[in-house]
Amino acid sequence: MVQPLSYHMHGSGPGIVLVPGIGTTGVDSWGPVPRDLADSHTVVVPDLPGSGESPLPDGPLELDTVADQVVATAQDAGLERFTLAAVLLGPGIALRVTTRHPARVSRLALLAGFARPRPSLRLWFEIWAALSGDDEAVSKLMVLLSLSDGSLAASSDEQIDLLVEQITRGRQPGAAAQLDLATRLDVRADLAKIGVPTLVMTGTGDGFVAPAHSHEIADGVPGARLVEIAGGHGFWMENPDTVAVLREFLGD
Repeated sequence: MVQPLSYHMHGSGPGIVLVPGIGTTGVDSWGPVPRDLADSHTVVVPDLPGSGESPLPDGPLELDTVADQVVATAQDAGLERFTLAAVLLGPGIALRVTTRHPARVSRLALLAGFARPRPSLRLWFEIWAALSGDDEAVSKLMVLLSLSDGSLAASSDEQIDLLVEQITRGRQPGAAAQLDLATRLDVRADLAKIGVPTLVMTGTGDGFVAPAHSHEIADGVPGARLVEIAGGHGFWMENPDTVAVLREFLGD
């Protein structure tokens, strides 16, 4: 029997599961978005294996297993059919959930995702892995990659130092295993099999997961809609237009 992941749940209404990125809890990964959607939806925010209270398995993470755990988590929260929204590593997981469990997923919203790591992203992952063991250096890299140049320029040194400190405190023990899964990820064969409405969103200033990754997903998923949002890799944290686009897609 597949064990559900640890998760937080907010609100009531149609179900939406927010799949997080690498090395953080689900709540930290999504910032204000769960709260913003909870007035109209039951929002379930799982923690990937090795984050929050979700245990790491022996051996490497396997995409199919994590996908099945996401479905088990939704069911544990009382959701039989739900929208999947996902960031960074999450879109690859969400795409695999949809092809393995098509009856469960009603819509897909894929933010700053990738079907496979293109060379630039693979190199960033390798730099990240090489810095493992130096939490402060990894946190500085995450700030640099997550925020747009404009947001960084508008921040004081004190604000940036505080953000680095917050990210360092929130680092999760499963980061290395999640990063390894991201490096091995390749769901290009899943794209043409997606049969639900799909929204693909990318930050125009994303220097981490370049917009070309989102274009590849949108080109491969039948009928997918691509939206470019002003901001960096963490545009859903920076730009409130993100929630407005999500609400429109969800039919709010």
